[in-house]
Order: sequence, then structure tokens, then C-alpha cells
Amino acid sequence: MNFDCDVMIAGAGPVGLLLAYELQARGVSVLLVERNHDTTRHPKMDITNGRSLELMRRFGLAEKVRDVAVPRNHGMDVVWLTRFSGWELARFRYPDTLIRQAQIRSNNDGGQPLEPDMRLSQIVLEPFLRDLLVATGKVDIRFGTEFVGFNQDPDGVTAHVRDLEGNESTIRAKLLAGCDGGRSRVREGLGIECEGKWAVAQLYMIHFELENAEDLRRHGLAWHYQSPLGLTLIAQDDDRTFTLHKVLPSDVDVTAIDPLSFLYEALGLEFPCTILQANAWTPHLVVAESYGRGRVWLAGDAAHQYVPTGGYGMNTGVGDAADVAWKFAAFVQGWGGANLLDTIESERRPVGLANCQAAGANAGVRFQIDMAYDPTTQFDSPDGEAARAKLASRILELGNAENESRGIEYGYRYRDSPIIAREIDDLEPEWRVLDYVPSTWPGARPPHLFLSDGSAMFDHFGPGFTLLVFVQDDCEVMRRAAAHIGFPLKIVSIQDAKARALYERDYVLIRPDQIVAWRGDKLPEDCGRLLDIVRGEFGEGIA
Repeated sequence: MNFDCDVMIAGAGPVGLLLAYELQARGVSVLLVERNHDTTRHPKMDITNGRSLELMRRFGLAEKVRDVAVPRNHGMDVVWLTRFSGWELARFRYPDTLIRQAQIRSNNDGGQPLEPDMRLSQIVLEPFLRDLLVATGKVDIRFGTEFVGFNQDPDGVTAHVRDLEGNESTIRAKLLAGCDGGRSRVREGLGIECEGKWAVAQLYMIHFELENAEDLRRHGLAWHYQSPLGLTLIAQDDDRTFTLHKVLPSDVDVTAIDPLSFLYEALGLEFPCTILQANAWTPHLVVAESYGRGRVWLAGDAAHQYVPTGGYGMNTGVGDAADVAWKFAAFVQGWGGANLLDTIESERRPVGLANCQAAGANAGVRFQIDMAYDPTTQFDSPDGEAARAKLASRILELGNAENESRGIEYGYRYRDSPIIAREIDDLEPEWRVLDYVPSTWPGARPPHLFLSDGSAMFDHFGPGFTLLVFVQDDCEVMRRAAAHIGFPLKIVSIQDAKARALYERDYVLIRPDQIVAWRGDKLPEDCGRLLDIVRGEFGEGIA
């Protein structure tokens, strides 16, 4: 049949761009459409967590992205203030990338990420990823092309698009990925609703540039400056570019707001600056009731929308893209099983729900801090000092889980996935919100470890499946079973006692998205059956 591409992607935000990059790296032809004529002007996120960077690292992107981010020697402190012109209440200190990398290498216990978190605005990330895609010469990218709708049939998907001049055309693809944001037309075309809470608050955002970097240095360098007056000031580059978000009462007429006056009043300071962007916005806590069906699947904001407390929105989307990419590639290349695509929902939706709950819980902590606010904290008096001490104690008591929940970021597990193979008596290990518990329990992210030769375990994983072997075995039976069905398998011998103890079994099978698919102290008697399970070849599904 005649196809314009293997995969069409609607939406060129970070998730759509990363999905396109991974698909082309896997040899899949991609056509990417975006209704806007260029990348975003809105600073929608400002942190890429370590797990997202681990997934980017698989294709050599992690260090390239860090090169355009906030410099590696800049810290990530989160500071609570009475207001910017007032007093500091509490500071949560977080090291810069260089210090964190040294800590990870020195504390080589498997409980650490391979990649530290990174500060980077979406305004910078999107054009960087776009330029990377253009440089490959392998992806047909069409900005200024609006996705209108689609029809799917047993053989493929016909998508309808419209350019800026109003000219409509059709695109024929084998698969369609909806990465087209909160108002997803792909989701709408599937007839999928969202569950959760819409419009949890009303906020006003001002993105601005200083004339003099020293004007906002009175509290030193920090990543987030927060106030119990419902205000967050984000240092986008620790120099001149900042973003203010402030919670508004529901009855405020946002059309009457003068951005510059609003900024000065919120911070309690006046300084020369240029307003780059200003608008009201409403965050949500919703997850799609389904992630797709047939040949059409969702990722990123099309599947879930969160309040930004924790930075789970885009980072969850990066995980979606990694999952969708290898499954789409397996389908297109013919080694994916009949039910593989259905596991996009069974694996990613529980993660989407858990992260939605975590984002809401983090927002709840901020609400508790706001409720503890006493106007006396603004007074330069003994009473003011006592009120500030009381509020600071409450802030420290509540903690900063929104930037410390490693269990959410690294410890997500595909507990009920039909393509994860585990023994009946292989009980799930402990899971904690704040801490990542290292384990190779099937369905979990495997632990990061630097091996005795100094190399990172993750860097030994191949682009397909990887069988880690901690004993002397050429695994010829497994090799032949994989070759028989065209299953991409890399077999890696790891002769490292510390790694063997951490990885818990003599054989550990790792998926393309760095998830444990199976483990055991001997190879199964029927290796072909194991490979059928992990590639989704069981029961009825798409042929």
C-alpha cells in the first residue's frame, strides 16, 4: 500500500519532537505537523528531571541538551520569601549539576540516577530539538500545518491537515501519535474524555527580561523564589530572564490587568524590564480515560495535564514518548506482537494517574503554606520576627517533596503489564514516594551503577532489548530464538560482583525503554515463549 510515512505525529512540543527523534533513530519514517508557525513562546516548564535525561542519553542527547540549559555550575535552590522585597523564610538547597554528578559517582550504590536534574525552559528546548531533527534530514517537519482530523481503518490512518493558507490535504500513515496538547484533536477524534479536576486554580503569568541582572539578586541565586502569597518567581537563566506565576482570586477580571504594574506589585519592587509574554492560565489535574486504540495513540499533554508542582507534565510525557517509540517501531518493523500497542495504555496510564495524584499532593503542600501565612510576617518588628520564625518552621516541617520525590520520578513500575514476565512468587519490593528503591523486579527501572571499569551500566544497553548475563554463558539458545523472529537482542556479559548483587539474578532482560522485562537465575526452557510475551504476541490484536 502507498503510505506517506510510517508514523505521523500531531504536535511539535517537546514530547512530539522527542518521539520523532527516537523513531527516526530506530529507522522509522516520520511526518510531524504543528499548527503554530514556530516553536513556543510560552515558558511552560523549567526542569527536565534525571529520568528524562537518562532516556535522552540512549540516543546521545543528554549532554547536547545540557549545553543549551542553565550552566552546569548553577545550583537549584528553592527559596521561600515573605515577598521578594522582604525576608527569606526558608531555603531548600540543591547542588549544581557538576557537584551532583560527583556525588552520584562517589555514592555508587544503585540508588542514584545516572543523570542529575537539569534546568531548562521549554522556550529553549523546543527550538533545540527542532534543529536536531532538521539536521538528521530524516523527518518531514511541517510547521504552520494544522491537524484537522483522521480516519483509521484496518490497514492504516488517513489524517487531514490544513496549511496557513487554508489548503487542505491528506496524509496516509501506518500509525498516528497524538502529541497535540491539552486540547488534543487526536483525543477528540478518538472520542476520549478526561477524568479528574479541571481548572484547579486561576493564575497569571508574566515572562520578562531585566535590563540589569542585579535588580533581582537581593536574595542570591536560586531557581525558584516562592511566597505564601501564592507567588512563584522562576529564574530561567540566572541572569536576565524570569517568569512570575501568581494565583488569582476566581473573580478577578484578568483582561483589566496591566502586566508591568502587576509584576511590580507582586514582587514589591520596581526595576527596568521588558515584558516578553503575559497571560492568565488555568492548570488542571486530569488524565485521559483511555490512551488510544488501534493505530492511534496519545502521549504527553494529550493524555494528561497536571499543575506544575513537581514538573511532572513534560517529564511524564518524555516517558510516554519512550514507550510509544519502541512499540511503534516494533509494529512497523514487524517484530512487535499483535497486542503490543494496547500496552501503551496498560503501562502508561497508571503512571499518568499516579503522577497526577503526586502533582496534586504537592500543590496541597503549597496551599497549606499559604494558609499558614500571617500578615505580621511583613512587619519589621519583634512580632514580625516571631511570625516569620513560626512560618519558616511550618515550611520546613512540610518539606519540599515536589522537588525530592525520587520514587515518583525513578521508581514507577509497570505492575500489571501483560508484556512483563515475572514468576508468581516474585513479590514486589517496597515502594516509597521520596526515595528510589533499587530493584530489578520486572516492570521497574533497573538500577544505575558504574561498573568496575568505570563505565555506566545503562551505556551497555542496546537500542532494542538487552540481555544482561552475569555468569559464563553464550546464551546461544536465546540468540537463536531472537533471530528466528527478527527480535532485536543484544547480549552483554557483565563480570562484576557488585553489579550481580545489585541486579539480583544471573540473567536480566532490559527493554528498549530501560525497563526490566524479565529476570531469572537460568534461561527459560522455552526462550521463544518468553520473547513472545515481552513483544506482545498473544491473543487477538492488530495483525
